[in-house]
Amino acid sequence: MLEVEVFGAQLLAGPLPQCKVERLCVLALASAGVEDGHLAVEFVDASRMAELNAEHRRKEGPTDVLSFPVDGVGPNAPGEGVPCELGDIVICPEHTVDVSEAIVHGALHLVGMDHETDDGEMLALQAELLRREPT
Repeated sequence: MLEVEVFGAQLLAGPLPQCKVERLCVLALASAGVEDGHLAVEFVDASRMAELNAEHRRKEGPTDVLSFPVDGVGPNAPGEGVPCELGDIVICPEHTVDVSEAIVHGALHLVGMDHETDDGEMLALQAELLRREPT
């Protein structure tokens, strides 16, 4: 079973139910064959996102979404019966055009996808997953 914790939802301009955040994470992770584990989705303001972006990517200013994988997936993931700590997705709503897209994008990064090196596969999958998700 996938466990999703959501923090900072009060920073969203409009309501985004926890169940939708969970559905988007489950959809994205299932596309990579991940059905079990724990992850956190946190919404932060621009100053916190800028701090994280500088600290972890050495880039100035806020960005829309950052992902921080923990255990990963595949051969190095914890064994059967041991929950996998997938990691954290951090989203800055004020720098995000589409929060649903940011959630899916962040989740795909947690399972090792990288749009900067994969010839467009991650972004194509992201678009397909978002088409499947009802609004």
